[in-house]
This record gives sequence, C-alpha cells and structure tokens, in this order.
Amino acid sequence: MTARTPLTYDAFVELASADPAVVGLALKGSRAHEGMVTAHSDHDVYVVVADGTGPSPFADLGGPGLDLVVVTLTEFREAGMPAWERYALARAKVVLDRLDGAIGDILAGYARLDAEEAFRTSAAWLDAYANSLYRSLKSHRAGRTRAARLDAADSVRFLLELLFALDRRVRPYNTYLEWELARHPLPGWDTEELLAAFDGITATGDAAAQRRLFAQVESAARAAGHGAVLDAWGDSLDLMRPRGASPAADGRPQPRED
Repeated sequence: MTARTPLTYDAFVELASADPAVVGLALKGSRAHEGMVTAHSDHDVYVVVADGTGPSPFADLGGPGLDLVVVTLTEFREAGMPAWERYALARAKVVLDRLDGAIGDILAGYARLDAEEAFRTSAAWLDAYANSLYRSLKSHRAGRTRAARLDAADSVRFLLELLFALDRRVRPYNTYLEWELARHPLPGWDTEELLAAFDGITATGDAAAQRRLFAQVESAARAAGHGAVLDAWGDSLDLMRPRGASPAADGRPQPRED
C-alpha cells in the first residue's frame, strides 16, 4: 500500500474551499499571531462543516505540519468554551467564511466577555489573587522564602486572569502574553512596568514589589465594583498593602497619619 503524501496547508485550503459542505476555516496558534511563527510551527486549522453533514473526508487528511480539527457549525459555536481553547479561537484568523461573516462573529464572541461573565469571573480571580498574595506575604514574614516565591508565582497567574477579565477579555496563553499586550494593552496599565513587576515577583517573591502591585490592583478592582471582595479580607488587607498605606474612598492607597 502506497503511503499518502501529506497535504501542504495551501493545498488543503484549496481542497476544502472546493467542498460546499465546508462552511468555514479558521487558522489558530502561532500562524495566527504575526511574528510568532518558528521553524516548528504547524498550521492548526478548524474545519467547520454544515450541520447534518455526514463523515467528513478531511478528518484523516492532517499530518506533519497540518493539524486539523473537523467540527460541525453547532460544535464550533461551543468549541471555545473550555477555557483552555478560548484564547486560541479568540485570536484565530478566518480563512474561509461561507456564512456571511458568521464564522468571524463566533470568533469575536470568544474574544469578548459579556458584562455579567466579566464581573463574575473577575471577582473570583480577585479573591484567588488575594489568597495567594496573602499566603506569599505570610511566608515571607515567617522566613519561608521558597514558599513565598511559589505563592507569589501563583498570585501572578491569578492576577493575569483578573486583569484581562476586568477588560472583558480572555487571558492569553503565556506564549502570547507579550504579543497580546504589545498590540492590545490593558487600559490603565503600563505594559513594560507590568511585565517587569511580574518578572521580579515570580523570580524573587519580593514582598515590597508585591505590595506595590497590589496597591494598583486594589484601586482598579474597587473602581470596577469589587470592593466587597476586598473588604471580606478585613484586617488581612494590612499585610497586602504597602507599609503605611490605607485606602481612600476612591480605593487608591493613601498615607496613614499614625
């Protein structure tokens, strides 16, 4: 039996575009992120077929360099809901759309959280961030430097989720974090300063740096209506805030007069 010659990406697109059962093609991954392609980058493609279509002839056409996910239109509308796949689809590129823009609309929907989802998830991520931050600072106070660093690293993970949720966006994978922030900065945050803070905190667990960052986060979170989440931490907030600071009515830390 003669082995099948693997299809190139361009040949596959031509073949799929000629099949009326294929209603959309979406390219995800590094090929959908300008400047991120490496010598090892595959072409990762969602092949969207019409509902009610029988077994797709494209299911077995993938190979080295060509990773195909064949789904019905209904399945494609749900494909980004597992959290691990949503960002990939949020930044995917439309290669074929026979549905008058519906494929692009589905991708755009994955990129933007609705107001209720954004508020609910940002509240949860804020609490998770505060928890890891508090643990890190307690360990730092007790001289447990390794535990402090590990919890500090965890806090950054939760904080990233929070900051993007506050902007009603999906957090990018770490691979694409700098790419995302360079092209779509978080409102109210200086990208270079934020990334530098992440570098220092994850590398050293520095307590002062964590507190300085928390002061900015507290201000942003209170402005977004999450004061109750923070206030539930009670006196524990004193450990998280910069030394000698307390929140003003607008949520921004102010010097204490004690």
